[in-house]
Amino acid sequence: MPYPSLAPFVLKRPWLYKALKPVANWYTNAAGYRQLGLRADDLLLEENEDVLKALQRLPPRELYDRVYRIRRAIQCSVSHKLLPRDQWTKPEEDVMYLTPILRQIKAAAAEKDALDTLTVVKKGH
Repeated sequence: MPYPSLAPFVLKRPWLYKALKPVANWYTNAAGYRQLGLRADDLLLEENEDVLKALQRLPPRELYDRVYRIRRAIQCSVSHKLLPRDQWTKPEEDVMYLTPILRQIKAAAAEKDALDTLTVVKKGH
């Protein structure tokens, strides 16, 4: 079940967006995943069926890069060290590569569900 999002509400109000942007940047940096060389979409759990489908649709190079980033982060975690600062994920590199595919999968599932539950009503003659 998806969680409710305030993003559309905030994005429609520029003053609120400007007020919350520094807090969002602080929170993203405090999360620490960029210090391990990860991107935000690397944190999505693979136990989810939709995520598995999205991973199958990724280009092979992007999938390889994802696995490499996750393995490197696990190695850092095991050794209790962070990557050198020059290897941290920069904000401009932290792009969503899996989320757009997930949206497509969910939209296709919703469309399929709508078509599967479609009822045909005969007009009386």
